[in-house]
Amino acid sequence: MAVLQNKIDFSVIFTVNKANPNGDPLNGNRPRQDFMGHGEVSDVALKRKIRNRLQDEGESIFVQSDERRTDGYRSLKDRAESVEELKKLLNDTKGDEDIAAMLACQRWLDVRAFGQVFAFKDNKLSIGVRGPVSIHTATSLDPVDVASMQITKSVNSTTNKKNPGEKTRDTMGMKHRVDFGVYVFHGSINPQLAEKTGFTEADAEKIRQALITLFVNDASSARPDGSMEVNKVLWWKHSSQIGQYSSAKIHRALKINKKAEPVHSINDYDISIETLEGLACEIYEGL
Repeated sequence: MAVLQNKIDFSVIFTVNKANPNGDPLNGNRPRQDFMGHGEVSDVALKRKIRNRLQDEGESIFVQSDERRTDGYRSLKDRAESVEELKKLLNDTKGDEDIAAMLACQRWLDVRAFGQVFAFKDNKLSIGVRGPVSIHTATSLDPVDVASMQITKSVNSTTNKKNPGEKTRDTMGMKHRVDFGVYVFHGSINPQLAEKTGFTEADAEKIRQALITLFVNDASSARPDGSMEVNKVLWWKHSSQIGQYSSAKIHRALKINKKAEPVHSINDYDISIETLEGLACEIYEGL
C-alpha cells in the first residue's frame, strides 16, 4: 500500500452524559477542567482509546494496556526485545537508529502513527520515532457541571482471622461525573512524517474508523455504555502534501453555536462547516 501523500485534517464531536470522561489523578479523579470550567480530555487518553480500537480490530499495537494485552509481555522493553533484530540494535552502541526505527514502524501501527521513544534501562541505544498523527486535547464547548456523590463499600475485602464472623467498617469514597457536555478535538496527519514511518493510505483509513467507533468497548464504572457517544467525525483530505489551508484554518471552519439554554443534548447546538474553496469535508456519523 502506498505511503500517504496528501495531508489530512480531522475534527471529532462527542457528548458526555453522566460520565467521567477523563479523571485527573491529581484532583481526586474529578473530571478534568481548565481554569474557565470547560471540560477536558487529554490527548494521551484519546490516543489510548484509538490504540484500543485498533487493537480490537487485530492490529499490532506497541503501547498496550496491561488488561488488554494480546501477548505475554508486561513491559514495553520486553515487547520491543521480542523482535530479535530490534533487540540486537537496541543493545549495540553502534546500532543503526534508522534501521531500528524502521523495524519498529513496520511491526506496530501505533508507532508509525503516533511515534514512540525507545529508551529503556540497560539498553545501549535510544531512538525516537516522530509520528505523523497529531491529536489535540478535547475541550467542551461550554463549562461543565461536575456532580459528586459519596459511595461506600459495605463488604469485607479480607476475613478477620481472629474473628471470622466480624464485619469490617464500611469504606467511604467519592465518585464524580460530568452531567452533560459536548466536547470537540482536532487532529492532523502529516505526509512528510508519514513517509519517514511508512504510514499508508490504509493506515489513515484505520485511524478514521477508530475515531468513528472511539467509545466501542470502552465502558467502565466511570463511563457506562451509552454515556459517551461520537456524534460526528469531520475529515478533510487535501490535494497536496503541505495542504491547501493551514490546520488552524481548517479546524476553525467548524462552527458550533447554541440554539437553546440550558443545553441538554447535541440537538441544542447548531453545527455548520465553513466552505473552503477546493477542499471538501467528508462527514461521518459516529457509531
